Amino acid sequence: MVATLLHEIPLQGGDVTDGVVRVGDTVRRPASTSTPAVHALLRHLEAAGFEGAPRVVGMDGLGREILTFVPGTTGLCLASVTDEALIGLALLLREYHDATAGFPLTAEGWAGGSNDDKAPEIIGHCDLTLDNVIFRAGQPHALIDFDLARPTTRLFDIVTTLRHWAPIADPVDRPPLLRNLDVGARLRLFCDAYGVLPRDRRRLLELARIRFHRSYTAMRTRAAAGGNWAMMWAGGAGERIRRAASWLDVHEDELHAHLV
Repeated sequence: MVATLLHEIPLQGGDVTDGVVRVGDTVRRPASTSTPAVHALLRHLEAAGFEGAPRVVGMDGLGREILTFVPGTTGLCLASVTDEALIGLALLLREYHDATAGFPLTAEGWAGGSNDDKAPEIIGHCDLTLDNVIFRAGQPHALIDFDLARPTTRLFDIVTTLRHWAPIADPVDRPPLLRNLDVGARLRLFCDAYGVLPRDRRRLLELARIRFHRSYTAMRTRAAAGGNWAMMWAGGAGERIRRAASWLDVHEDELHAHLV
């Protein structure tokens, strides 16, 4: 009853989840079929001492999940496109992956989506867009929005992250601040900071191509069911994936040279 008396502030930024609000020092989010698995993961991260994720508070009287609010900023800005920020993100992602050690690597309860063919190694975030990383003092501080988390490989989650942060995208689809970056140099910088092994560096672009193909198919299937996925598809998400894959085909050799 007390929660309904508190002021709810809508939180913007995500493409898929509607109805996310801030209430005091908490965030309320509509529950989904993956909520129990995500809560178990977040509790595991808390027990492991990982500071870069929200904490689970519980559920409210409206059936929404309650998480702690993580102060900071998200989205594209001058600070988020620096080399220092990219290094910080690689270190944070490595810390997160390491913190998932010991958590069951089963597919039960997680959201579906594209994936690697290799056996799962960690629980990947799988959606580290610029809107899902909290910055403080110009550095990545925390990861939010674990709705698409699932068992996968380290490299798949790295590829998913670099899709947005290198970025592996046609320049026509990049925001102005990301349009003229040296993508190859940023791939190497991220991999160096994370500690990506040589065998995985050699496979990174191949896996990026596989992910483009599978994410296109997965998004098209989700869009057919309507909702926000359909809106994203109608807004050109499929075409952007296709252009990114074509751009990768043209520039693969120069990008690979940076990695190996």
